[in-house]
Amino acid sequence: MAEESTTPEQPDAAEEAIVEAIVEEAIVEAIVEEAIVEAIVEEAIVEAIVEETIEEAEAPRVKPAIPGADLEVDLVAEGADPLARGGREAGERGYDESVDDSDSDSEGVVQEPEAAPQAVIDLAAGARYRATGKRKTAVARVILKPGTGVYIVNGKDLDTYFPRDVLQRTIRQPLETVGYEDRMDVVATLHGGGVSAQADALRHGVSKALLEADPNLRGDLKRRGFLTRDARVKERKKAGLKKARKRPQFSKR
Repeated sequence: MAEESTTPEQPDAAEEAIVEAIVEEAIVEAIVEEAIVEAIVEEAIVEAIVEETIEEAEAPRVKPAIPGADLEVDLVAEGADPLARGGREAGERGYDESVDDSDSDSEGVVQEPEAAPQAVIDLAAGARYRATGKRKTAVARVILKPGTGVYIVNGKDLDTYFPRDVLQRTIRQPLETVGYEDRMDVVATLHGGGVSAQADALRHGVSKALLEADPNLRGDLKRRGFLTRDARVKERKKAGLKKARKRPQFSKR
């Protein structure tokens, strides 16, 4: 009876071994096929990168001698909407084709410089025009009179009292604007403030004196900001604070 029970078990073990071998073989084949597919995909990617690199190398970008010289100029007509599209050609140019730009320059829109105001000032020998200019705590009392463009500030010439070129240009702006820089002298008395504030106060005073000489200059001088009083001053200290806004250090304990 023992022999009959052992004989049928041997074929079952052999069959199981065969099945396992077949499954393992199928798994190995699947892994090999997957690896082959991945290798093919990687090879295609590498070929695409190499082709792109070759194309870039064949047509290298030439750096212009002047930065931005290779860029296309996109001009927009004055008064036109830069985002408007008036057809294919207008879209390429960047402005609406319906705008008539026949009068504009073909190479670009050139803005003409603003014309100097036409001043009519009485330059009689006894003519005197007085005004007071201010900036912060600086005050400038100015007298304009016919002359050759000499500035006398607190008894000194302009170059001595204001050595900085920027301040000198600031002071000369009003007379240069109206075209009387060589036909009128300026005598000024300054006090208060610093050097820059005194220069702005002097320009303000000269502008107001020109307005006394010719009231028609108000529009041009106002447009350039020469008649505007710069009212910015240091904010006053507040009670309980160290300065205008700075508070004492807070200590909880």
